[in-house]
Amino acid sequence: MTQADAGRKAALVYSDQLASHVLSDSHPMRPIRLAHTYELVRQSGLLESPNANLIAPREATEAELTRVHSDDYLQAVKTLAVGSENGGIPYGFGPGDNPIYDGIYQAQALSAGSAMVAMELVESDDYDVAFAPAGGLHHAMPTRASGFCVFNDPAMAIQAMVDAGRRVVYIDIDCHHGDGVQHIFYDSDQVLTISLHESGQFLFPGSGFVGDIGTGMGEGFSVNVPLAPHTGDAVYATAFDAIVTPLTRAFQPDVIVTQLGMDTHVFDPITHLRLTTQGFARTVAKLSELADEAGKWIALGGGGYDLGAVARGWSMAFAVMSEQRIPDAIPESFDAIEGIVKFADVPPGDPEPVMASQIAAFADRSIEEITTALFPRFGI
Repeated sequence: MTQADAGRKAALVYSDQLASHVLSDSHPMRPIRLAHTYELVRQSGLLESPNANLIAPREATEAELTRVHSDDYLQAVKTLAVGSENGGIPYGFGPGDNPIYDGIYQAQALSAGSAMVAMELVESDDYDVAFAPAGGLHHAMPTRASGFCVFNDPAMAIQAMVDAGRRVVYIDIDCHHGDGVQHIFYDSDQVLTISLHESGQFLFPGSGFVGDIGTGMGEGFSVNVPLAPHTGDAVYATAFDAIVTPLTRAFQPDVIVTQLGMDTHVFDPITHLRLTTQGFARTVAKLSELADEAGKWIALGGGGYDLGAVARGWSMAFAVMSEQRIPDAIPESFDAIEGIVKFADVPPGDPEPVMASQIAAFADRSIEEITTALFPRFGI
């Protein structure tokens, strides 16, 4: 840590401008979730610690965006931002996942810029960890939008760290495979990408299988841990402990970049895993331990479509990052989301024994295949 005597220094990168746009009236990605998260963090007193600060974002520059995205793609998004819908379809825009809306370029450049601010804060050594919940848009490809994602801010932050000579481990715990980030660094041995996700057999984007391990210099540096639908806290923890921890330590990164999608939650409306907020927080605590060893931690948001789960989970994550106790009760003053009274969930009921056995066996197969194929490459 850079602030060893004073404790970990943590930043939350946020402004209300990040939550002011709307993708469409029916779209599951609702930026208002960011405002709810900030208000819950604030009202829970998590920004009152001298080691926890709120930092404003900025728009990503064109130079930062084009380190990952093509010039043509960037210009297409700019054109869409001023009300023209012509030419959007070849770049992944249109009805459905990636709608066109007024100000799309500015909104997405600000989201991407929040991740770049987090990277700059950590790289400056003024902070040990910086959390940009508006970031984590991991599906965007160099020349097209995908899966609610326009600019791939995790890849942008990672590329900046690689350019600075850093070895990076990217750990993605979103329910969906982190396909865009994997694609961008698929041939790099300076970035180890690890994605735990619901198997592409059952969920968008239909990728992220154990055999997808990288190519060229990057062979062995892409790690995918597909899990069965209905996987809960215990099996998820087993897979994390078996794969993420030993590989991260073997790689010996200079910085850890995490994508903390909350769509693994049992209440999420578009996915099928069954994690609780406390299971999510325990995973973040393990990431925190790995980040302590690396010394630098850039934390990003990601998916999450149940507003209450997102606000609670990401608030709990920031408590872990800033080394504060996770509160028990939601403050009475917090009334933005009805029906939530505690940060922790009542654990969901266990699946039927046959299903539980199948879920565990699915994870065990993924673990065995990864340990057999990849661990020897890292001397494990």
